[in-house]
Amino acid sequence: MAEAAPLPEGTLVLIAGAGRLPELVAESLNRTHRPFRLIALRGFTDRSLRARADATVDLLDLAAILKLLRRWGPAVMVPAGGVSRPSPAALLNAGAALRNRETLRAIAGGGDDRLLRAALALVEEEGHRVLGVHEAAPDLLCPEGRLGRHGPDTDADASIRTGRGVLDALSPYDLGQAVAVSGERVIAVEGPEGTDRMLARARALGRKPFGRGRALPATVLVKAPKLGQDLRIDLPAIGPRTVRNAAAAGCVGLALEAGGTLVIDRVATAAEADRLGLFLVGYRPGAGP
Repeated sequence: MAEAAPLPEGTLVLIAGAGRLPELVAESLNRTHRPFRLIALRGFTDRSLRARADATVDLLDLAAILKLLRRWGPAVMVPAGGVSRPSPAALLNAGAALRNRETLRAIAGGGDDRLLRAALALVEEEGHRVLGVHEAAPDLLCPEGRLGRHGPDTDADASIRTGRGVLDALSPYDLGQAVAVSGERVIAVEGPEGTDRMLARARALGRKPFGRGRALPATVLVKAPKLGQDLRIDLPAIGPRTVRNAAAAGCVGLALEAGGTLVIDRVATAAEADRLGLFLVGYRPGAGP
């Protein structure tokens, strides 16, 4: 591929990881006629999107990414898509020229938020801005209100209030961004394993008190960013698979923070909730469900 020309100042550079999200962000930018360059992460970016990329780099090759950004001129970087957390040893090797080993060792031991925030700081120190998907493609965020045909009843509303309170209380800690609750009973809290595996635990734990495979009543999946979370690096997201897993766990619905949670393939996700008889709603931060 021919070397790309310098960018007009402020042009977006999409850093594409794994999954559908980078493709959806690219489509959103095209719809709004915002020019952008695309950097694919080798081994993560889907093949169809990688074929359109202006450059392909290794996940830990921070120097290569910074070199590209310097060549293209002041840019606005938008990271999108999943990546596997690198091992501390790999991080130390890749970043030796940028940070001393003691600093990197401290970063690697501080949890995902600290690790990713440090990586963004390196980019910003070079004079580039970093935007989150919620800023570059706000049309992908969950809106307020119902997304499908169904809505929560009074019992489900009580579960939503409990879930929101739990997530707020856990915000200072490097935990997940989702909880499964039934009324005032907390069934499972998301940890490093992610929402899908948390729902698998909830499926087993929530059925034990009732026996014969019955789930606890009014079980709801509540998902929201942590208070003070840097949404540029860790924006909660759901999609059709999340809805199916929630149904399997005995949930009657999903409640998402409006404006703070991505809904991947919104039409398909809402249709799946309708098919399974689950509600799917967005709630406004600081307001009742």
